[in-house]
Amino acid sequence: MTRETKKQGKKKNLPLGKVYQLLEPGPVVLLTTEDEKHPDVMAMSWHMMMEFEPPLIACIVSNRDHTYGLLKKHKECVINIPTAEIAKQVVGCGNTTGRRVDKFRKFGLTPLPAEKVGAPLVAECYAAIECRVADARWSEKYCLFVLEGVKAWIDPAVKDPRTLHHRGNGRFMVSGESIRLRSRMK
Repeated sequence: MTRETKKQGKKKNLPLGKVYQLLEPGPVVLLTTEDEKHPDVMAMSWHMMMEFEPPLIACIVSNRDHTYGLLKKHKECVINIPTAEIAKQVVGCGNTTGRRVDKFRKFGLTPLPAEKVGAPLVAECYAAIECRVADARWSEKYCLFVLEGVKAWIDPAVKDPRTLHHRGNGRFMVSGESIRLRSRMK
């Protein structure tokens, strides 16, 4: 056993192209945008919080996705947070393009009017954040948009939502038990 092998223990090499599987930051969401023909919805898992108030959320939307053009054009969207109960619809939305298909109809999702933006909420999701694009300067180079939450919705009946987390290669993890850890600051 070499010195390097001893340092690494039982760990083995992980190809860099699979690092995202370790760092998926949060639940898979359904990002809705408005379209002239019908509202569009895509599954998205590359996002992160940047600020508390007003809420700023960074997200990656590939320039190959239909949603990219809609987000650039209309500069608003809704981040809808689904639970595991609609996992098949979420995956279906992620594997289908909205260029040719009305995904709301195809996957049995219900669009609801938002209050502050033109994109719809998804009735089957337990929470939603209406957003406007706050910064798109990195969208051309990195497909990164900074969104500002302008209105948030939550179903108070859902106490411990079981959300989906993408693990790569068609694998998902469902969030588990909620625990509360709080220490007193001295």
